[in-house]
Amino acid sequence: MHSYILSTDSGCDLTLEAANKLDVHVLRMQYEIDGQLYTETMREEDLAVFYEKMKQGAQVHTTAINIEDYIDFWTPLLGKPIVHIAMGSGISSSYQNAVTARELMLEQHPGEEIYVVDSLGACMSYGILVIEAARLRENGASPAECVAAVERYRHGCNALYTTGDLEYLCRGGRVSRAGVIVSKTLNIWPVLNLNDKGELRAIDKCRGRARSFKRVSDLVKELVINPEEQTLYVCHSNAPEAGAAYAEAICAQTPFRDVSISQIGTTIGAHTGPGLVTCFFYGQDRKPG
Repeated sequence: MHSYILSTDSGCDLTLEAANKLDVHVLRMQYEIDGQLYTETMREEDLAVFYEKMKQGAQVHTTAINIEDYIDFWTPLLGKPIVHIAMGSGISSSYQNAVTARELMLEQHPGEEIYVVDSLGACMSYGILVIEAARLRENGASPAECVAAVERYRHGCNALYTTGDLEYLCRGGRVSRAGVIVSKTLNIWPVLNLNDKGELRAIDKCRGRARSFKRVSDLVKELVINPEEQTLYVCHSNAPEAGAAYAEAICAQTPFRDVSISQIGTTIGAHTGPGLVTCFFYGQDRKPG
């Protein structure tokens, strides 16, 4: 029996099975498809359905976790200290809502301990943090020690994204219509990362998938630390062939201990659409951008 509780939200893109194995409590995020509300299941088969509906033109929306959601989620867990790793503040207002919920709960329950960590991440870039936090807890770290270590570790959790379809990013206001037209005409695949504040930034543009994969592979080789001791996490939004090719291109240059390939969840997938491929690994601290 653990002395404190680890929790996170489903935007970290851990599978349900992985979260259960780590003994991590997960707040399931919600999304809408054509006005109908759904709760994230954290199951791959449901994600395939989600992306297929997007391909068919369904209107998809997501919302940040609100203050009441956090209070409802944490209240049954009281009695032990809680360490919660939240989606990054550079991506979502969920983190700030978690901080407010914590303050309100401690006013009502002054003897409790609740820690909220800004992951500065999205998808598996903070799924990695959750895995690290579980390892620290298993090795005897106290809640405060776990939080301090995770807050140091987060700066080295690198993420690299690329896609050949900017249509969905355009719908969300992140890319202009002119940018979509140019991208399609010239077969441009942007390469994006997360900066030190956890904000998504375009860092390069490549002509075609192969060149974008090569560019990412070069960046991984440059940034990674001790790849032979860690897992490379590759995620895709309903593009398993691209995900496999992405992993192969990266591992051809960098000898990771092993590779995990999985789907991107609804929280980020709703904004990027099908076809995005990403990789996550521990390396040099992220740079401002």
